[in-house]
Amino acid sequence: MKNLVFMLDIDIKGDGRYASSRRASYKYSIASWKKWCEKNNCELFVLNDLVLENDKMGICWQRYYMFDILDANEVEYDQVLMVDADTIIHPECPNFFEMTENKMCAVEFDGSWDWVLRGIENYSKYIFDGYMMPWEKYFDAGFLIVNKNHKQFYQDIVSFYFTHQDNLVKLQNTFFNGTDQTPVNMLTHLHKVDLKLLPYEFNMNDMNRKEVLTDDLLFTKVGWVYQYNAIPNNKENKITNQLMKKTYEHFYGELND
Repeated sequence: MKNLVFMLDIDIKGDGRYASSRRASYKYSIASWKKWCEKNNCELFVLNDLVLENDKMGICWQRYYMFDILDANEVEYDQVLMVDADTIIHPECPNFFEMTENKMCAVEFDGSWDWVLRGIENYSKYIFDGYMMPWEKYFDAGFLIVNKNHKQFYQDIVSFYFTHQDNLVKLQNTFFNGTDQTPVNMLTHLHKVDLKLLPYEFNMNDMNRKEVLTDDLLFTKVGWVYQYNAIPNNKENKITNQLMKKTYEHFYGELND
């Protein structure tokens, strides 16, 4: 099996997820994943260019062109992890590619359930004709393992975006329930995609809410993949940048640019 880790590191102007202030720490994420891939005989692919202009398609949605991008670059793969670049992976993380059972795999969400439930309600009301997905199966879209069987599903996600583009943008700017994560959750269940949920330690999101996001790196004593999101009072992402740098150096030593 040829396994691959797919990440985005795209420099765009203005605010948002890939603004320069947020991207400053992505080099630590990418370096940690590179080391893990080398240890586990996997390949790392980092996308540095937009597929479409950002005003035509939000950058988080563009990652669902992943299969087209890999095929266009003649990259061979069997399974692919699509993971966010605000993560650091523990050097001893088990090889999750061996846990998939050839299914789409994600990590169970364990953050703000107020945010999740309001998001499901809003997308249900305004886009999904009243469909309500089972909230207890909600996952974090920042860690998704897929294989070639999921090519059509990713194409369906892209088609869904362009069909509902105006409403999606309006909802995002009105209710602030995120971008792709909740719609992709709902599409996964509507399309009856065979999904396996991995435990929280494979993508520890919203760590501040767990009271482990501390200067002494308490969170490194548990779990395998750490995501530095939903951090309050994080002006210009200074806390994120400091913690990602500190975590990387804790595990891997100083990064030589």
